[in-house]
Amino acid sequence: MNIIAANAPVSWGVMEVDGFSQPIPPGIFLDELSSAGYTGTELGPYGYLPTDAALLRLELSGRSLALISAFVPLPLKEPNADLAAVSRTGKLLAALGARHMVLADAMWPEREAIAGRVPDSGCRLHKEDWRVVADNIERAVASAAALDLRCVFHHHAGTYIETPDEIAQLLELTALGLCLDTGHFVYGGGDPVDAVRQYGPRVEYLHFKDVDAARLAGCRTQGLGFLDAVRAGVFCPLGKGCVRFPELLKELDKIGYRGWAVVEQDMDPSAAAAQPPLQSAIASRQFLRDTLGI
Repeated sequence: MNIIAANAPVSWGVMEVDGFSQPIPPGIFLDELSSAGYTGTELGPYGYLPTDAALLRLELSGRSLALISAFVPLPLKEPNADLAAVSRTGKLLAALGARHMVLADAMWPEREAIAGRVPDSGCRLHKEDWRVVADNIERAVASAAALDLRCVFHHHAGTYIETPDEIAQLLELTALGLCLDTGHFVYGGGDPVDAVRQYGPRVEYLHFKDVDAARLAGCRTQGLGFLDAVRAGVFCPLGKGCVRFPELLKELDKIGYRGWAVVEQDMDPSAAAAQPPLQSAIASRQFLRDTLGI
């Protein structure tokens, strides 16, 4: 099995949302990630981990960790969107030898409020909006390519590119590879096993996330927004939810996937439903090892 397990700050409650949770000190995060058995990490929100390349390299190498990518949300439906984050983050990634940048649409309040219930809402991009999205992505890809970084696209709940139909539209309009997030694909109304069958080699990067189906159904019934659903524990350790990981791996093997799988369990550690992040990270790592052979 040529899949390597990484994790990310979001599994410790560190999200690209100001004030979402009280961030754990980065040194503790890195210590716990390493002790749980992972060998790579994503950057997290820019400025959470050191942005001085030499210092970050020292922090990572001392724990035998690699920096593999960064999640970069952008306001894609804004004409001539500010893409400074691509260059800023890309320079740090390139300095640390990362190969990928994970692009996503920004979360928008009107979509965050209806995440998981988009088809019933009518809150969608229109034809002219998609042209703007494609133009912004083209500029972002060019900026990253100048730093020898390959962009992949992350569909994300609470954004305008969440549902299987929206993902299909984005991939039709661009040449981007897909960062398949198994949990967000379920949250948006799809099956990640079907996504691999449909998109094949365009699946270039993986986020492994599991979903508590009963809690997801409850969140939809209650009309919870995405962030409140995260606090309610909609995401769970790998193997405890509804994602069919053994079948997923069979499909990934068919397309010859090789590379990282980033475990993510979006959570607020202070929420009543939350287990300690280290405990959850260890449980997911054990599932990868014992059940999937990763």
